[in-house]
Amino acid sequence: MTAPIRVLVCDDQVLVRTGLVTIIDAQPDLEVAGECGDGQAAVDLAGRVHPDVVVMDVRMPVLDGIEATRLLAGAGVPHPVKVLVVTTFNLDEYVYEALRAGASGFLLKDAPPAQLLHGIRTVGTGAALLDPEVTRRLVGRYAARIRPAEGTSHDIPLTPRELEVLRLIADGLSNSEIAAALVISPETVKTFVSRILTKLDLRDRVQAVVYAYRQGLVT
Repeated sequence: MTAPIRVLVCDDQVLVRTGLVTIIDAQPDLEVAGECGDGQAAVDLAGRVHPDVVVMDVRMPVLDGIEATRLLAGAGVPHPVKVLVVTTFNLDEYVYEALRAGASGFLLKDAPPAQLLHGIRTVGTGAALLDPEVTRRLVGRYAARIRPAEGTSHDIPLTPRELEVLRLIADGLSNSEIAAALVISPETVKTFVSRILTKLDLRDRVQAVVYAYRQGLVT
């Protein structure tokens, strides 16, 4: 049998945290590895229990969820943890900052339990939970903040076709939309996406979007 996905729940509201723990623990393929009420406690506890996924609130005392996410999954973290940010605040600013900090996904607390569980499983398997429409909105609003890095696309170790796929990812297209645009199969798109992430040492599509903007591939 496959080992269950171990989840650490971090939320400063006891009732919310208890509800999340109850929902997660009722699933045969999920297991609550621990729970806590602030970001610093999440960082400390994650170092001890080694969860597969951290379900993280944004606004918390001691250390907020964005900074805790950065310490758990940000650039330079030797053993990053997958973080699913869950909050009551439906603000693009929070989404953007959470994803920049290294989060693998973002959900609202009023999402139905099935959506929360799907999010945990998606992030737990290594995929990013970022709807293409959210990608479009974010890059449209915050692209100006993502300044191109030194160098040009000539320095990127991708084939012309892979660069084309990367640009479409950055435009917010889903795999099926990319397949339709390039007249190839969705399976072929998945192969291209996997190659792109491997070659560029990126964790997921979220990082690929930011990378494309920083390299000036899209404007």
